[in-house]
Amino acid sequence: MEHGKQVYEGKAKIIYETDNPDYYIQFFKDDASAFNAKKLGTIESKGVFNNSISSRLLQEVERQGVPTHFVEKLSEREMLVKKLDIILVEVVLRNIIAGSLAKRMGVEEGARLPNTIVDLHLKNDELDDPLINEDTAVAFGLATREELAQMREYAFKVNDILTSFFSERNIDLVDFKLEFGRCAAEGGKLLLGDEITPDGCRFWEKGTGRKLDKDRFRRDLGQVEDAYAEVEKLVIE
Repeated sequence: MEHGKQVYEGKAKIIYETDNPDYYIQFFKDDASAFNAKKLGTIESKGVFNNSISSRLLQEVERQGVPTHFVEKLSEREMLVKKLDIILVEVVLRNIIAGSLAKRMGVEEGARLPNTIVDLHLKNDELDDPLINEDTAVAFGLATREELAQMREYAFKVNDILTSFFSERNIDLVDFKLEFGRCAAEGGKLLLGDEITPDGCRFWEKGTGRKLDKDRFRRDLGQVEDAYAEVEKLVIE
């Protein structure tokens, strides 16, 4: 697959056109950011780890019935994906109290929630990805109610799949972010896009709560590369 021009560069990835208008190449960088790019750094080999992890997890959720943009892993840092019109609504699922939820509710991290919480955020770094609701998303033309319902259904299914997947590997899936998009080549079909990696998920070792995700970078906990490498090993084996 031939590289075309760069069409997008984000905090963690670069997107390139290909010689097929229906596909993009997604390149994973080592750049790290937190607090909507207010903290910047580099995590050595993060792009390699994330490409490997996301390739495996996207294949797993697709195998179990959630359509994704993943086509194939091309190299250590690149995957071939279907071209999507990304919906600017991030879907965050929360199984255990952590991060911004703990801060928002004024409680300690660590308690398992009696039910999974779904938060919607506007995908906009300049505005710090503010919390929104379905009515707001519809009113501003970000998505239809039907799309939001489909996103919610897929998100819960992904949660079930990944919770079980990681539980078998002695890991709690604390919370995670998903992005969806419309695939023009498939008649506007809604697909899971972006990535599933320690950048956008919280992974805690069962029993100890040891963090195996980007919180090690956010909170200056050290051993960041080791955590990403450990998750990759658990996911690939």
